[in-house]
Amino acid sequence: MKDENVQAQEHQQQLPTPNSDLKALDRLVGTWEVSGGAEGTVTYEWMEGGFFLIQRVDLKQFGQDVKGIELIGHLQPFGEQPSQDIMSRYYDSVGNTFDYVYEMDGDILMIWAGAKGSPAYFKGSFSADGNTNRGSWVYPGGGGYESTMIRMT
Repeated sequence: MKDENVQAQEHQQQLPTPNSDLKALDRLVGTWEVSGGAEGTVTYEWMEGGFFLIQRVDLKQFGQDVKGIELIGHLQPFGEQPSQDIMSRYYDSVGNTFDYVYEMDGDILMIWAGAKGSPAYFKGSFSADGNTNRGSWVYPGGGGYESTMIRMT
Protein backbone atom coordinates (compact mmCIF):
# COMPACT_ATOMS: atom_id res chain seq x y z
CA MET A 1 0.00 0.00 0.00
CA LYS A 2 1.32 3.44 -0.96
CA ASP A 3 2.44 5.88 1.67
CA GLU A 4 -0.22 8.58 2.37
CA ASN A 5 2.25 11.36 1.41
CA VAL A 6 2.88 9.73 -1.99
CA GLN A 7 -0.87 9.41 -2.56
CA ALA A 8 -1.37 13.08 -1.65
CA GLN A 9 1.41 14.16 -4.04
CA GLU A 10 -0.07 12.10 -6.88
CA HIS A 11 -3.49 13.64 -6.23
CA GLN A 12 -2.00 17.15 -6.32
CA GLN A 13 -0.26 16.40 -9.61
CA GLN A 14 -3.59 15.40 -11.16
CA LEU A 15 -5.36 18.67 -10.29
CA PRO A 16 -6.23 20.77 -13.34
CA THR A 17 -4.54 24.10 -13.94
CA PRO A 18 -6.01 27.22 -15.56
CA ASN A 19 -5.37 27.79 -19.27
CA SER A 20 -2.31 30.01 -19.74
CA ASP A 21 -4.21 32.49 -21.96
CA LEU A 22 -6.15 33.66 -18.89
CA LYS A 23 -2.96 35.30 -17.57
CA ALA A 24 -3.41 38.06 -20.17
CA LEU A 25 -6.46 39.21 -18.18
CA ASP A 26 -4.27 39.94 -15.13
CA ARG A 27 -4.02 43.53 -16.35
CA LEU A 28 -7.73 43.96 -15.54
CA VAL A 29 -7.34 43.05 -11.86
CA GLY A 30 -8.15 45.98 -9.58
CA THR A 31 -10.79 48.68 -9.25
CA TRP A 32 -11.38 51.01 -12.19
CA GLU A 33 -13.24 54.30 -12.55
CA VAL A 34 -15.36 54.16 -15.71
CA SER A 35 -16.43 57.22 -17.71
CA GLY A 36 -18.08 57.79 -21.06
CA GLY A 37 -21.42 56.19 -21.97
CA ALA A 38 -21.46 54.48 -18.56
CA GLU A 39 -20.18 56.07 -15.33
CA GLY A 40 -19.09 54.41 -12.09
CA THR A 41 -16.72 51.66 -11.00
CA VAL A 42 -15.87 48.10 -11.95
CA THR A 43 -13.68 45.72 -9.97
CA TYR A 44 -11.94 42.63 -11.32
CA GLU A 45 -10.56 39.87 -9.09
CA TRP A 46 -9.52 36.25 -9.60
CA MET A 47 -11.72 33.55 -8.13
CA GLU A 48 -9.83 31.04 -6.02
CA GLY A 49 -8.04 28.57 -8.28
CA GLY A 50 -7.41 31.11 -11.06
CA PHE A 51 -9.89 29.63 -13.55
CA PHE A 52 -12.32 32.57 -13.50
CA LEU A 53 -12.03 36.34 -13.33
CA ILE A 54 -14.92 38.01 -11.50
CA GLN A 55 -16.06 41.49 -12.50
CA ARG A 56 -18.29 43.47 -10.13
CA VAL A 57 -20.11 46.36 -11.79
CA ASP A 58 -21.58 49.51 -10.19
CA LEU A 59 -22.49 51.85 -13.05
CA LYS A 60 -25.01 54.44 -14.13
CA GLN A 61 -25.90 53.98 -17.79
CA PHE A 62 -28.59 55.80 -19.76
CA GLY A 63 -29.80 57.32 -16.47
CA GLN A 64 -30.24 53.96 -14.77
CA ASP A 65 -28.24 52.54 -11.86
CA VAL A 66 -26.94 49.08 -12.73
CA LYS A 67 -25.13 46.65 -10.48
CA GLY A 68 -23.88 43.39 -11.91
CA ILE A 69 -21.48 40.51 -11.77
CA GLU A 70 -19.63 38.78 -14.60
CA LEU A 71 -17.72 35.49 -14.54
CA ILE A 72 -14.99 35.29 -17.18
CA GLY A 73 -13.12 32.11 -18.13
CA HIS A 74 -13.23 29.02 -20.32
CA LEU A 75 -16.49 27.08 -20.48
CA GLN A 76 -16.07 23.44 -19.55
CA PRO A 77 -19.31 21.43 -19.57
CA PHE A 78 -19.36 18.00 -17.90
CA GLY A 79 -16.89 15.59 -19.50
CA GLU A 80 -15.62 18.10 -22.08
CA GLN A 81 -12.41 20.01 -22.64
CA PRO A 82 -12.30 23.76 -21.91
CA SER A 83 -13.62 26.04 -24.66
CA GLN A 84 -11.04 27.55 -26.98
CA ASP A 85 -12.35 31.09 -26.39
CA ILE A 86 -12.47 32.95 -23.07
CA MET A 87 -16.20 33.32 -22.46
CA SER A 88 -18.27 35.16 -19.88
CA ARG A 89 -21.78 35.49 -18.55
CA TYR A 90 -22.93 38.80 -17.07
CA TYR A 91 -25.92 39.16 -14.71
CA ASP A 92 -27.28 42.52 -13.54
CA SER A 93 -29.75 44.13 -11.17
CA VAL A 94 -32.23 44.94 -13.95
CA GLY A 95 -32.52 41.32 -15.12
CA ASN A 96 -30.09 41.21 -18.04
CA THR A 97 -27.92 38.19 -18.80
CA PHE A 98 -25.30 38.82 -21.47
CA ASP A 99 -22.68 36.50 -22.96
CA TYR A 100 -19.31 37.79 -24.14
CA VAL A 101 -16.01 36.55 -25.58
CA TYR A 102 -12.80 38.18 -24.27
CA GLU A 103 -9.58 38.54 -26.26
CA MET A 104 -6.30 40.23 -25.36
CA ASP A 105 -3.81 40.94 -28.14
CA GLY A 106 -0.90 42.95 -26.79
CA ASP A 107 -2.39 46.20 -25.46
CA ILE A 108 -5.75 45.68 -27.20
CA LEU A 109 -8.77 44.34 -25.28
CA MET A 110 -11.66 43.03 -27.39
CA ILE A 111 -14.95 42.05 -25.81
CA TRP A 112 -17.33 40.51 -28.32
CA ALA A 113 -21.06 40.59 -27.44
CA GLY A 114 -22.43 37.09 -27.89
CA ALA A 115 -19.93 35.33 -30.15
CA LYS A 116 -16.46 36.14 -31.44
CA GLY A 117 -16.76 38.27 -34.58
CA SER A 118 -20.12 39.76 -33.52
CA PRO A 119 -21.04 43.19 -34.93
CA ALA A 120 -21.46 44.34 -31.30
CA TYR A 121 -18.16 44.66 -29.44
CA PHE A 122 -15.83 46.73 -27.28
CA LYS A 123 -12.34 47.54 -28.48
CA GLY A 124 -9.99 49.38 -26.14
CA SER A 125 -6.27 50.05 -25.78
CA PHE A 126 -4.25 50.00 -22.58
CA SER A 127 -1.83 52.85 -21.88
CA ALA A 128 1.88 52.05 -21.63
CA ASP A 129 1.66 51.90 -17.80
CA GLY A 130 -1.46 49.69 -17.96
CA ASN A 131 -3.52 52.04 -15.76
CA THR A 132 -5.86 53.38 -18.45
CA ASN A 133 -7.98 51.67 -21.07
CA ARG A 134 -9.67 53.82 -23.72
CA GLY A 135 -12.00 52.52 -26.37
CA SER A 136 -15.52 52.25 -27.70
CA TRP A 137 -18.52 50.01 -27.57
CA VAL A 138 -19.80 49.50 -31.12
CA TYR A 139 -23.35 48.35 -31.84
CA PRO A 140 -24.88 47.29 -35.17
CA GLY A 141 -26.50 50.15 -37.08
CA GLY A 142 -24.02 52.78 -35.89
CA GLY A 143 -24.77 52.84 -32.15
CA GLY A 144 -22.33 52.70 -29.29
CA TYR A 145 -20.31 54.98 -27.03
CA GLU A 146 -16.80 55.91 -25.93
CA SER A 147 -15.51 54.40 -22.69
CA THR A 148 -12.49 55.09 -20.51
CA MET A 149 -11.35 53.05 -17.50
CA ILE A 150 -8.74 54.47 -15.11
CA ARG A 151 -7.25 52.18 -12.45
CA MET A 152 -7.99 53.33 -8.89
CA THR A 153 -6.28 50.40 -7.10
